[in-house]
Amino acid sequence: MKNQVYRIAIMPGDGIGHEVMAACLPVLEAAMAKVAGRPLQFDTHHVGADVYQQTGSDIPATAWAAAEAADAMLFGAAGDPNVRYPDGREIAPQLDLREHFQLFAGVRPLRLLPGARSPLADPRAADIDLVLIREQTEGLFSARGIDDSNAQQATDVMTITRAGAERLFDFGFGLARRRKAAGKPGRLTCVDKANVLASMAYFRAIFDDRAVAHPDITADHVYVDAAALHLVRAPWEYDVMVTENMFGDILSDLGAGLIGGMGMAPSADIGPHHGLFQPSHGTAPDIVGQDKANPTAMFLSAALMLDWLADRHDDAAARQAAGVINSAVDQAYATADLLPYEHGGSHGTAEIRDQVLQQIDSLQLAP
Repeated sequence: MKNQVYRIAIMPGDGIGHEVMAACLPVLEAAMAKVAGRPLQFDTHHVGADVYQQTGSDIPATAWAAAEAADAMLFGAAGDPNVRYPDGREIAPQLDLREHFQLFAGVRPLRLLPGARSPLADPRAADIDLVLIREQTEGLFSARGIDDSNAQQATDVMTITRAGAERLFDFGFGLARRRKAAGKPGRLTCVDKANVLASMAYFRAIFDDRAVAHPDITADHVYVDAAALHLVRAPWEYDVMVTENMFGDILSDLGAGLIGGMGMAPSADIGPHHGLFQPSHGTAPDIVGQDKANPTAMFLSAALMLDWLADRHDDAAARQAAGVINSAVDQAYATADLLPYEHGGSHGTAEIRDQVLQQIDSLQLAP
């Protein structure tokens, strides 16, 4: 779509969410200017623990309206361990946004960047390039906010519906197909606990049903405990993995550790009509204001946003701008020997931003 100006609802959140977002916006603008010469329209709204303390609401009405009207949502990080709802849960506006907009597919790309460091000593770690897809509207998280506890016990219920599982699996098969077209294996692995839980046996049965409609994609299964083992032993053997909400929450953090930490792990929350994009890390209150936050995952999340917009609007320029960000991040790590604080180095938020901006400026676009 030519000359499309996208409206982006910017939600920095709390803590280092503000710092990584401030670093990201000039990277986004530079990438779009590089390929299209057109701006993005940013509409900033405050959500999270700070605004909850001030107003009693973690997502003000104006932020809800902006999210509804926006072409995409770009989110930093929200929450504060010292600020909680009356029931004791931490402030988590991103979960409310997921539920309201039915952002059912939590896409967690796990790729080791050139020059970045993995805790795995095996040289094959350089080949880590997989995607974990986490269902985000049901599963064990569907019990959130339902309190059946008493002095003697507490119970949370896992919910799996056919409609929810089918749309998740179809999304996964579609992503595996796009990756196959780009030279990846074209394999979708269902992660479950079907040997113990009836809900997970149901989940696997629906996966097998949907696999019949996607014969061009290799479909297989792994129990979640075995998946945790295999991800540490040989993560390069996986392509796309799809799983329930809680299992995905846990495995995505494990996967982030394999590629250097949460500051390297982007995410996309995709629904039928809306998309929210954010780094996988938290608000890190212990390093706020010290220029120690790693903005890399924020940059890569912005690239995911541009790719998603490109798909929705058939916009080649947005896709090219996403490629510019990804290439610039790769080159910054490959050539500048970047070592963020979370890796034991001394490259902070501003330095990483500047290195990526320099790479965008010097990048030669294909004619």
